[in-house]
Formats: sequence, structure tokens, C-alpha cells
Amino acid sequence: MSLAEPALQAPAFTHQRVDGAARVEFNAVSGTSRLADLYQRAPCRLLFPNVESTEPPQAVLLTTSGGLTGGDRLDVALRVGPNARATLTTQAAEKIYRALPGGGDVDIAVKIDVADGAYAEWLAQETIVFDGARLRREFVADLSAGAALLATESIVFGRSAMNETLRTGFVRDRWRIRRDGRLIFADALHLDGDIAALRASPFAFGDATACGTLIYSAHEAPRMLDDVRAWSSAHRLVAHATTRDSLLIVRFLAAQASDLRAAVISIAGRIRHKAFGLAQKLPQVWHC
Repeated sequence: MSLAEPALQAPAFTHQRVDGAARVEFNAVSGTSRLADLYQRAPCRLLFPNVESTEPPQAVLLTTSGGLTGGDRLDVALRVGPNARATLTTQAAEKIYRALPGGGDVDIAVKIDVADGAYAEWLAQETIVFDGARLRREFVADLSAGAALLATESIVFGRSAMNETLRTGFVRDRWRIRRDGRLIFADALHLDGDIAALRASPFAFGDATACGTLIYSAHEAPRMLDDVRAWSSAHRLVAHATTRDSLLIVRFLAAQASDLRAAVISIAGRIRHKAFGLAQKLPQVWHC
């Protein structure tokens, strides 16, 4: 099935803005997962590095704009056919810069479709949100009854190495995962206005400068709960893991973004290794 070309949005602002898209599909051919369809529109580009024969084919998403700001839009989709395997990751941390007054939000949409017997990975590196930025992001996954998905997203509140922090702006990060048409996970983070005060409020972020979510969805996922809790305890951050239905959900809060990154690399690597016998590491771009 060919992937439809996403429609370009009519320009809403006088400043030049990006409207990028990437569509990629993998299917199983004679027991081997192969690229079946590809569409890309600047500033989105997909690269396909060589990987070990035991690893799923890998697509690396990069944005040639060097970051995003108010009014920019990205539309990313991955489809994995029956019994195929594939990894979609990002080349580096995405940067969301300060929006001009009235300039709108950065709009990022990620859509994953995984068929029966298939395994997909969405391994996004950090999103760094600068002071005054406006981010509206949505992750949607549709899984068939026998599909498996490993997905991770994280947000860093500013760039602490440069003494920058996220004080004001807008962040809406929305997740929706369905299995066999039934909604099994819905979640949203909503920060608007005085984000520094919201972060400091009771039962909020404490001294954390970064937060992340890791989702593993498969029928055997709940059986990994004890292992994931043990793996998490070895890292210098706050991590909580829980399960429901066919979901394993891990939440992270870290005072340092580097601690969050180390935990995601370790735990996601261990999950993919234990569940599918894959390498106990994330794609090479995570280690550059």
C-alpha cells in the first residue's frame, strides 16, 4: 500500500516557516524486513544506515532546519507490515526555540501503525524546549492484536550547560495508543504560561530539568515489570514503572538531562534484548 503524500498547509504567517513530512513503510519479504515505501519533504530527511544482520532495518530522521520555532510543522509516520521489524530513531536532540509573539506553536505529529506479528521501535532522542517556546506534540500508535511497540520520548526544560531554563511558554505532549482498535493508553502533559511556577508546584517536577516516558506494548510486557524496576534503581533519577493490559509504562524525572539519557539507553536496550534477542543498546546515533 502506498503512503499518501501529506497535504501542505497554507502559510499562516509572514515569516518563513517549515512544513516537513516523512513517511516510511517496512514489509517482510521472504522472512526479511525491507523498505517498502518512502516519502520525505524538507526539512525532514530519512537516512538508512547499515546495521547488523540481526537488527531490524533502521531509519534515522533528521531535520535540516537546525531546530524548530513557532509556526513550524512536522508530520512523521511509520508503518510496519505483518511479521516485519523496523526501528525509527532521530539523529540528535530536537531543539524548540522561542516563538515570536503571535507566531503559533511548533506542531509535531508522529503516527505509528504496526501489523500482526510485527515489532516497531520509535526511539526519539531528547526534545530541548527553550524559554518562550511553544510546542504541541502528539504521538499516536495503532497496534494490531499481535503487534509489539517500544517507544520513548523525553523533554528537557532548557539547556542547563548554557544556564538556560524553560520559564515561560507552552508545552502540550499528547499520547494515544490503540490495540486492535481499542484505546489502551491516553496521556497528556500540559504546561502553559508561567512554566517555572508550574514545575515548582507541589507534586510537580521538583528539581528535575528533564522528564521522559518509555512505553513497551506487547502481550508479555507486564512480565518485565520487576526487571525494569530493578534496572531503574541503578540510575540517579526518579523512575516509576507500572503495567496495565499489554502495557509497560516507565516514567522518568531527572535533575540532569544526561542522567535521563543514560537511563533511557540502558532500560530500552535491556527491554529490546530480553524481549526480542536484539542488541542491548540503542542505535549508534544515540552514542555519537
